[in-house]
Amino acid sequence: MLSKLTKLLSVSAAIAIVASSASHAENMDDLIAAAKKEGTLTTIALPHSWCGYGEVIEGFKAKYGIEVNELNPNAGSGDELEAIKANKGNTGPQAPDVVDVGLSFGPAAVKDGLLQPYKVAGWDKIPATAKDPEGYWYGDYYGVLAIGVNKDIFPESPTSFADLKDAKYANGVTVGGDPRTGNSRMMTVYAAGISTGAAAGADAANAGIAFFKELKENGNLVPVEGTAQNLAQGTSPVLFDWDYNLLAMRDKLNGNPPMDVVVPSDAVIAGVYVQGISAYAPHPNAAKLWMEYLYSDEGQLLWLKGYCHPILFNDMAERGVIPQELMDKLPPAENYAKAIFPTLEEQAAAKEAVAENWAKEMGVQ
Repeated sequence: MLSKLTKLLSVSAAIAIVASSASHAENMDDLIAAAKKEGTLTTIALPHSWCGYGEVIEGFKAKYGIEVNELNPNAGSGDELEAIKANKGNTGPQAPDVVDVGLSFGPAAVKDGLLQPYKVAGWDKIPATAKDPEGYWYGDYYGVLAIGVNKDIFPESPTSFADLKDAKYANGVTVGGDPRTGNSRMMTVYAAGISTGAAAGADAANAGIAFFKELKENGNLVPVEGTAQNLAQGTSPVLFDWDYNLLAMRDKLNGNPPMDVVVPSDAVIAGVYVQGISAYAPHPNAAKLWMEYLYSDEGQLLWLKGYCHPILFNDMAERGVIPQELMDKLPPAENYAKAIFPTLEEQAAAKEAVAENWAKEMGVQ
């Protein structure tokens, strides 16, 4: 860790120290000065429509006067890590400074030596299951599995998984598709199992399969895709997806039909993305300053505006710093406070159980 900088240090000396391999920035003024000297931040895989990243990038540029070089906005997590590998010895514009990847890609990047540690000011408030203990990667925002409801078909929305067993939801509920082929679908089965009190991992997956088998047997489950079109047409008026997808769907439908988005009270399962700084970042101080911006209230609220729940949401809700107009567009905060972040090991065990048991229990191919 850096020693505490004193007022006697020159700006150049401060810059040199901040640019070292420390995992914390001791002094924001020094970090800002060092980042401004670098002058540029290179990002990758940040489409402006995803989680409000357009506003996030513009906010960072306006606040610090640092240019942002945006690489391949539509790249995937694997592409981001490949870009680091391909540019290990390159300090030019094709070398990313930072990445935003799915949870499983964080440990993979550490194993391959692609990330450097850095702990932002709000580090201690990030859930332990959503960060590397050494600071190589850390959760940034998440979605929770939620229920979308066509209010024309079902004026009274379910508030829990347990509610879905009620006969009034006959021919109305869909998993969204085959849980063996999609993560959100697999995690929907997992969440259903958690709602029954099953233990995390394979037990939850098997309990979730039993839950949906019961829905199928009592006539509530329908074997259709969970799409906006099917919800609007009434063929799947109750469907599951990540909340940010459902909230965007609600806005797109614009009341035709009216749609409710509910976070189930008995199982709040979160899927998280993570941030990391390239071990070969050409602009390491700009990268650290970017992280500080993302994890500030300002940055976190911009993600929330884009319907992605920032990792520090619960802390901000408790402190009352979330504008009411943002809260009014979201499901109630109290259920988000129950969010569970399954570990990679638990997710892997659940995925294996679903692969082994879904077809034979549900009577499908």
